[in-house]
Amino acid sequence: MVLARENVTVIVADKNMTGGNETIQYLKQLSGHLLHRAIFVDVRNSTLVEYLFQCIELEYRNWTISIVVNSAGILHPITPVVNLTDDTFDDVISTNLKGTFLITKRAVKHMLQRNITGAAIVNIGSILGKGGFPGLSAYTASKGGVAAFTKAIAVELATKGIRVNAIQPGLTNTPMIQTYSNETILKRLEMMIPMKRIAEPIEISETIVFMCSPKASYMTGSVVDVAGGTML
Repeated sequence: MVLARENVTVIVADKNMTGGNETIQYLKQLSGHLLHRAIFVDVRNSTLVEYLFQCIELEYRNWTISIVVNSAGILHPITPVVNLTDDTFDDVISTNLKGTFLITKRAVKHMLQRNITGAAIVNIGSILGKGGFPGLSAYTASKGGVAAFTKAIAVELATKGIRVNAIQPGLTNTPMIQTYSNETILKRLEMMIPMKRIAEPIEISETIVFMCSPKASYMTGSVVDVAGGTML
């Protein structure tokens, strides 16, 4: 929403095309910009990621991709490590970490081939990647990996006109959190946050806009907590 507000053409790449199309319709109404589009992708699959970029490059052949936000992510139920299945671990790592890698890899290829400068990639990690949480070992491992990956790629691309940063949100009012929590659990979690409340998505989004803007032109390799003081 906030990127569309800044007159950015938004491509929503998602497995959930119902949600993706709803988002696009909302963005078109909000901005009056009719070129926003939803395209199916499973970020775990390199073939589908390649197809995504081919679709974008064909349909928007006179344009370039200069902003990428890697926000695909899944959580798993709190599970002791001795009970965590291989399939669950693999699915979380493939979505949260491998997906970030595959999208970034293909986006960087696009940017380098076209000599794009002033480009920005923002990866969405988690404050849990900074520390840990019992029963969420796969999730915390995946988000810790996102932070490390961000720093490595930022150094690699520092002279190429492509900035790479990450955000580590704390507990945020999203459908994913609502799926795995109830009101009682959320109240308990709120009490663990120094600011005593969970974040609203717009508070995360505004940080993304800043990282993508020229105002952050000297910022790369930064992993920024947006977590109400959690895990300081």
